[in-house]
Amino acid sequence: MINEQGFSHLNAADQPAMVDVSGKTDTNREAVAESRVFLPEIIRAQFSGTDIHTAKGAVFQTAILAGIMAAKKTPDLIPLCHTLLLNGCQVDIHLEGEEAVVRCTVKTTGKTGVEMEALTGASIAALTIYDMCKAFTHGMVIRETKLISKTGGKRDF
Repeated sequence: MINEQGFSHLNAADQPAMVDVSGKTDTNREAVAESRVFLPEIIRAQFSGTDIHTAKGAVFQTAILAGIMAAKKTPDLIPLCHTLLLNGCQVDIHLEGEEAVVRCTVKTTGKTGVEMEALTGASIAALTIYDMCKAFTHGMVIRETKLISKTGGKRDF
């Protein structure tokens, strides 16, 4: 149900409500999100070809695990997200120029999409990179987090 303003997450009294998806059909759904983290030279100099190593450990490996864990915990962090059984979650991180590029792909078979799970996974992986590298400098910048694509719903992107 959509209220007068066109929001599906507000009821007739304009109070928050989780969208009822019980009438929808299960479909295979996928979402891809990306976060970019500017890394100053002092951090990029630590790159060993596949990862950045700090006293806290392997940065990209830890960020990948954090991103996957975050995608699984999305409904605990964002109040109106449905709890979904995720079929898969892949987080990839690589250097591109001065940036670490984090890409999170999430898949499910269900009644609602996994955009928020992909965005959460990419965001938390980016925050983990920041956390693990902040001993070098606080000059890092999480420049953008965006949805790259989503499929399987009524409006693919």
